Amino acid sequence: MISTAIRVARVGSAAELAAAALMMLGFPALMLAALLPSVGAFAAAAAVTYLADHYLHRRGSYLVNRLSKVRAGLSIRFLIRQLLLVLLLARLDLSNSMVFYAAIACFLAFYGFQAPHGALITLIRLRRKMPVATRNVDLKSRVRIPDAPPRRLLHRSAEKMLHLDLVAVVGLLVAGATDDNVYGFAGVGATLLLAFGYVAALVPFVRGRKVPPNAEKVLAAVDGWLADYRPETLLYFSGSKDSAYQVNMWLETMEQLDTRPLIILRERAILERMAPTTVPVICVPGGVHLMNMDLSTVRVALYAANVGKNIHMLRVPTIQHVFIGHGDSDKLASVNPFSKAYDEVWTAGRAGRDRYAIADVGVRDDDIVEVGRPQLAPIQTWQGVPDGRIPTVLYAPTWEGWDGNPGNTSIVLAGENIVKKLVAADPPVRVLYKPHPFTGTVSAEAGAAHKRITALVEKAGAERAGDARFAVDAAAQAQAKAELARIEARVAELSGTGGEKGDEAEATRDGMVDAARHAEIARLRAEWNDTYWRSFGTAEHRVITGAEPRLYDCFNVSDAMVSDISSVVSDFIASGKPYAVTDSAELGAEEFKRQNTAVRAAVILTNSAAELGELLAAVTDPAADAQAEGRKELKRYLLGPDEPASIDQFNTAVRELALEAERRNLGQQSVTAADVVDVDLADVVPAQRAADETDGAAVTG
Repeated sequence: MISTAIRVARVGSAAELAAAALMMLGFPALMLAALLPSVGAFAAAAAVTYLADHYLHRRGSYLVNRLSKVRAGLSIRFLIRQLLLVLLLARLDLSNSMVFYAAIACFLAFYGFQAPHGALITLIRLRRKMPVATRNVDLKSRVRIPDAPPRRLLHRSAEKMLHLDLVAVVGLLVAGATDDNVYGFAGVGATLLLAFGYVAALVPFVRGRKVPPNAEKVLAAVDGWLADYRPETLLYFSGSKDSAYQVNMWLETMEQLDTRPLIILRERAILERMAPTTVPVICVPGGVHLMNMDLSTVRVALYAANVGKNIHMLRVPTIQHVFIGHGDSDKLASVNPFSKAYDEVWTAGRAGRDRYAIADVGVRDDDIVEVGRPQLAPIQTWQGVPDGRIPTVLYAPTWEGWDGNPGNTSIVLAGENIVKKLVAADPPVRVLYKPHPFTGTVSAEAGAAHKRITALVEKAGAERAGDARFAVDAAAQAQAKAELARIEARVAELSGTGGEKGDEAEATRDGMVDAARHAEIARLRAEWNDTYWRSFGTAEHRVITGAEPRLYDCFNVSDAMVSDISSVVSDFIASGKPYAVTDSAELGAEEFKRQNTAVRAAVILTNSAAELGELLAAVTDPAADAQAEGRKELKRYLLGPDEPASIDQFNTAVRELALEAERRNLGQQSVTAADVVDVDLADVVPAQRAADETDGAAVTG
């Protein structure tokens, strides 16, 4: 019943539900206490409403956010509480007292301060929102960007301002309880003084040198930096905040380019969620600003997603435009007809080329280049299950997608069957469950299935922890956990996490990444990953969510995988390990393989997961691995050859396309020059003809 109430109220936990209930009941209690009248009851109810409201705001509760839509927002709730306090004073026969009038005047003046306070907050934020936001772009030496206002002034500013009434409320309640008006006057005066002080503290940040320069100066500084840096290869990305992973997967590749790289983003939310990188990044939300930006030295633009805003860059004719995508799979998104808008489409291997040929969406075979998958370099090749360790099977289902297709994910129809069979396997295996981060965002059914699967894995893990066959070295685990804490603290220190953060303008000014620090963080993250896997037993079932450990790290500690049709399968094939894919749409094994190249060397699972035994046999007995040779052939087909290395193939493709862009641009310059000559001749000929005719007439005469 509680879970149903949580879902209906759209709150995240039982504690949020309780706080919401207390806040809702608190206001009727306030009215009742005011009418009785009872100062003690009113004070208790007021405390409950203050605390519950504050807690829900701190949690970012959906319920509280929706109250403003039904005219019960934060300001209204404070106003109601203040009006009920005035009612209480009246019921206490203080309506003829000066403290009563002082209370009314205080609350009127207090709300009078709200308008300039809100206007100043809005003005400060607008003036500090620059036309672009950057990382690793040296604007500090080109344009003056002042420090951000103290976080305590701007963060949750409306809530802080309204809570200044607390001093007046307490003073008036004490005055009502003791008949000593001094407390009321003191509280009223303190509230008004604090409100005035808050407004006054904001004024300096809307004038003078504390205001960033205007958009024209900032854009000129960016163009100046571009002219000095002269970027050659561009990664362009636009998308929702949840799609940041699509650009993050290309950061390391961009860092390894032989040419000067640049990343252009179109949404500030993506920049906020972007992983650290040494590559210069410019976020340009405005299309006009982007189109006016000097990108004359860029020769190759890479696109990781097919989105409408790509047109703002595709319009530049001096650049060769390439769709590189954000994964390689047999999903329809991998053969989007929009791809024919690009000069070239780069795929991992031959499979991508054939995929476009079969789809017949207008992408010519001549425009497809096979470059491998540079991101797959961290994936280790399987050498078999190490002696003394039970096999590890990774279950990494994809999410439900937007279209409701039952074939998108196995989590709803097959997930529980898969996990139940894996945790009960004999000989035993370890289960790692790493769901897609979008799981449950569209389908409540998928979200519920994810929770049930999580519960299954955690229960099996608890049972295994008590099994003497899987005893662990507690001291070694404790040491590893202590080491994890040390590494995390050091990473946090190097990353600058913790403490107050400046705003976007300040981050742009100070956004230069220290290359040495960046390398040290990368080393520490690798050390963290190794320590993480040592911090629990090699037989312990585990649910893995969040960014760390990464999917590829899970690949490397696993001996087999169960997944769905997605780029996860194509990537896992790089390891050479056995894998199974669920036919959730029940197409049948032959049809499923015909439609999906990446499953041709997989064990095909029905929703009952009855075929899992074949996968487990392949892991424990190499002689029973019927798909071993098939996986090798499929790896070459999907991901290309192992040599040369994929990053070398990628760099070669960039260089060749840059040369093509140069040839094209030089050709256009030649044509333009020829056109100018033709125009000049056309201008000269009529005059020359007239002169000739005049000369001829003179001779004749």
